[in-house]
Amino acid sequence: MLEKIHHGNNIEVLKQYPDNYFDSIVTDPPYGLGKEPNATDVLKSWISTGYHEVKGKGFMGKEWDAFVPQPIFWKECLRVLKPGGYLLSFCGTRTYDWIVMGLRLSGFEIRDQIAWLYGEGFPKSMDVGIAVDKHNGVESKVISRVKGSGTTGINDVGNAQFVAKNQYDDGTYDLKEALNEWNGWGTALKPALEPIVMARKPLDGTVVNNVLKHGVGAINIDGSRVGTDIMVQDAANVKSKGIYDDKIFKAKTSVGRFPANVIHDGSDEVVSLFPKDAGGSTPSITIGKPKNNIKLLNSDEIHRTGYNDEGSAARFFYVAKASQFEREYGLENFNPVRHSDCVKDDGVGGDNPRNRTNNSRKNFHPTVKPIDLMRYLIKLVTPKGGIVLDPYAGSGTTLIAAKLDKYQYVGIELEQDYIPIIKARIDAHMVHYDIFDYMEE
Repeated sequence: MLEKIHHGNNIEVLKQYPDNYFDSIVTDPPYGLGKEPNATDVLKSWISTGYHEVKGKGFMGKEWDAFVPQPIFWKECLRVLKPGGYLLSFCGTRTYDWIVMGLRLSGFEIRDQIAWLYGEGFPKSMDVGIAVDKHNGVESKVISRVKGSGTTGINDVGNAQFVAKNQYDDGTYDLKEALNEWNGWGTALKPALEPIVMARKPLDGTVVNNVLKHGVGAINIDGSRVGTDIMVQDAANVKSKGIYDDKIFKAKTSVGRFPANVIHDGSDEVVSLFPKDAGGSTPSITIGKPKNNIKLLNSDEIHRTGYNDEGSAARFFYVAKASQFEREYGLENFNPVRHSDCVKDDGVGGDNPRNRTNNSRKNFHPTVKPIDLMRYLIKLVTPKGGIVLDPYAGSGTTLIAAKLDKYQYVGIELEQDYIPIIKARIDAHMVHYDIFDYMEE
């Protein structure tokens, strides 16, 4: 059973592995949220060498996020992946095109995009009207004062904008309204989607030849079906291809709906976007009920127990964002760390939508994905017992997911500080993973 965690540069580590070794790649790489480089220059470099030098800092001031993974890296992933093997990679909404182009130039085929929808995103938008007031030396109108979390940016509070730049000693913030024609204008939308690109290494012959020879190249449809209702394919609606003169077909019965390229977090905000059929439902919720008499670290932990399969949103796989309890389970003996690279409370770490409270955390990785989400993605594209590669292991969520479902795995992480977190989380989840609402086997 291969279970390996490497610390180091992923390109160099991958050189240790032979061609056509991994069954799948499931990863959450840097989104490249730094300063946008010149597209023409980048493409010229990518076509000639597969690499373009991009300096600077991206998400939370991190140098590793200055730009997306480049073709020189994806080519190494292509080499170690089996023919027909799938690669699933999370992407940022405004740099999705860069990641997709890098994959195409490295030799991957783009097969689809999976959209992960969620309702907990925070709009990181500048209030242009108030900024114009400041530029003109005008004091914006104070509507009222509210209790706040110290978040910068704007958020809906009544009909005005919540601007958390001027905290008072009592912990309150001014609710302001601009006094110019740009009142109500901003610079960004509320984040509610993360795209996941589904790429595939070219097949060795036909799909049938490829799966028989290499054991990969297909999607695990029945193993990834959504819900538990019995779904019957109506034989009368199946068009004949001229194989049988009598055009008689047998109906196919399956448990659960055909997996779609939409995943959502089950939040009321997202569910409300989907119209309901008659008898549609919303997820039921239980609070603070541990399983098997194992005490929860957080007694207020929320567990969603599931949809029935009638509501429109129930047709899609759903999984909530990773809670703090899930993120930090197994790290009870770790010291909290503030994952900002600035010492000021309003610095890069505090001034971003994913670390709004600027609190120290035991798992200080800024973009931890839900374990159930990674389990679903791995199962979708990996044969039973196959080897999963995550070249951007982060705090180890993909590796936890792989081990829970008895897949083999190799993880690579550049930052040494995350390695102990990965190991501790894996150990803890393997002992007490049943306290979570993981997917049914």
